Amino acid sequence: SENGTRCVLSSSSEFPEGFFTPQERKDGGIVIYFLIILYMFLAVSIVCDDYFLPSLEIISECLGLSQDVAGATFMAAGSSAPELVTAFLGAFVTKGDIGVSTILGSAIYNLLGISAACGLFSSVVSRLSCWPLFRDCLAYTLSAAAVLAMISDNRIYWYESASLLLIYGCYVLVLCFDIKINQYLMKKFSPCCTCFTKAMEENAEQQPLVGWREESGPLIRQQSRTDSGIFQDELDYSQLSTSLHGLDEISEDHPNVFTMPEADMKRILWVLSLPIITLLYLTIPDCRRQFWRNWFMVTFLISAAWISAITYVLVWMITIAGETLGIPESVMGLTLLAAGTSVPDTVASVLVARKGNGDMAMSNIVGSNVFDMLCLGIPWFIKTAFINTSGPIEVNSSGLTYTAISLICSVVFIFLAVHLNGWKIDKKLGTICLVLYLVFTVLSILYELGIIGNNPTRVCGN
Repeated sequence: SENGTRCVLSSSSEFPEGFFTPQERKDGGIVIYFLIILYMFLAVSIVCDDYFLPSLEIISECLGLSQDVAGATFMAAGSSAPELVTAFLGAFVTKGDIGVSTILGSAIYNLLGISAACGLFSSVVSRLSCWPLFRDCLAYTLSAAAVLAMISDNRIYWYESASLLLIYGCYVLVLCFDIKINQYLMKKFSPCCTCFTKAMEENAEQQPLVGWREESGPLIRQQSRTDSGIFQDELDYSQLSTSLHGLDEISEDHPNVFTMPEADMKRILWVLSLPIITLLYLTIPDCRRQFWRNWFMVTFLISAAWISAITYVLVWMITIAGETLGIPESVMGLTLLAAGTSVPDTVASVLVARKGNGDMAMSNIVGSNVFDMLCLGIPWFIKTAFINTSGPIEVNSSGLTYTAISLICSVVFIFLAVHLNGWKIDKKLGTICLVLYLVFTVLSILYELGIIGNNPTRVCGN
């Protein structure tokens, strides 16, 4: 610090140098970076739509998971893979606070920004259940409070990082008994809570796991929150539909990814995306096809790895583009980088919200943040318990108070917004979340720039 001004490392210092010099980027080379950014957005959507979400559907069928539990566990873990990689890089490679700043800095975007995207970009009004959102918000609040308490003294000890793993373990344990806990709470609090009463009334209405209903025939597999977790239908398991992508039955193979669409605009997009389609086809088994059906876990893991790699390139390009345009580092971290690292969560949540699965979308949004806290705990625990046992990890907790207030307020606001909107995801909720996100972002930027509060920052070396 110099005269009370906090020095922060440049975001570009965490990435390799670009393939253009700063002057070449200013002379027009930045256009190439923007084209790569757009192509990476397209690549993430293809991975999620063709491989990640289909594998999640089959995992959910095999384990008998309700859509909110699937969203809070496997979907959250897969779409948050970039944050896990970032946390390990920060703990073992760069030795900096990139993991803490990335995860805590993007928390508000994850809650409000993605909720806004789900409401605004979905043409389907999705109904929400009271218990899943309350469960995930409570778990996230406890996780965030634990992280903030740990870094308040700028030191992380092994027992502190172990407590994060314990909190996540308790969260998973609650998910294992989610159906029984949900039923108990509905019976206990339904007289005094209208949202539980509505949930009990809607339990009789079964809904598909991923929201697809065949127009020409009956729905083969339906699941509600009253299911015991194991498929009890009289139909044989082999007759269950993989409903996410509209497959009729497993015996019917999915169309080849190289089949050209009929619409003109889709054809243009298909031709442009052909290189990434080919690369993904050669490296990821397509579990929608009968031959690769039993390889769904391999599909899930490899698609999560691809999501991490694509997100790394995306954030790298965004960082260099922002630096070229002269955007302050603090503004970059709170806006472009926060959105960039959360692209997989955004794409996955919007895709399932457009299928009418509000519980899965919201559980992925909040559950991803809970998993992000675990992403910090794992590398911290490994480093303090097994690698560097002589002392704690040093972190920078500047701006901690404002971060704590922002995280807690964002959780409270999203819960109240959903409640006041009648427990549904629609364009009205999307607009509310967008306004709240813009307010939080503007206040955060003003705080980081030192305009409000007493927290002026500058880039180290400048």
